[in-house]
Amino acid sequence: MHRFGIPTMTCGGCARSVTKALQSVDPDARIETDPPAREVRVGSAHGPEAFLAALAEAGFPATR
Repeated sequence: MHRFGIPTMTCGGCARSVTKALQSVDPDARIETDPPAREVRVGSAHGPEAFLAALAEAGFPATR
């Protein structure tokens, strides 16, 4: 499972946008968002780089 910190994810709307961006990489990924912690966990066979790129493109730069 990949874990990313997303400082700009502060609410449920942000979490939905983050989920949509992650699903663009892997529609079958298991995604758990935690806006209060500003964190997302992604279960996928895809590497973290693809998810980091999708998040940055969606306006949610993330760290591992």
